[in-house]
Amino acid sequence: MAKNKTIEIKEKIEKISEEDLKKLQDIANKINGLHFNIGRTEAQKHALLHELALGQDTIKLSQDDMLKKYGSYDINLTDGTINWPKDEK
Repeated sequence: MAKNKTIEIKEKIEKISEEDLKKLQDIANKINGLHFNIGRTEAQKHALLHELALGQDTIKLSQDDMLKKYGSYDINLTDGTINWPKDEK
């Protein structure tokens, strides 16, 4: 971190220069924009997590249906074959 330096000022200045004001405003606007974008991204993340939970609930219900209908929910998603356990000797 930068060390604080004491600067001796001969006269009291009421306002900063327009150039310095513009720099400060640009920095503040950039930070505000970043905060906004982070908030928007977090809201999108929240919505996606809800969609993921809904998908997981749906797959669980489908697995229950497959188990009742076919006796297993271990199904190959490429061709639909049921992956029955191999007989162990």
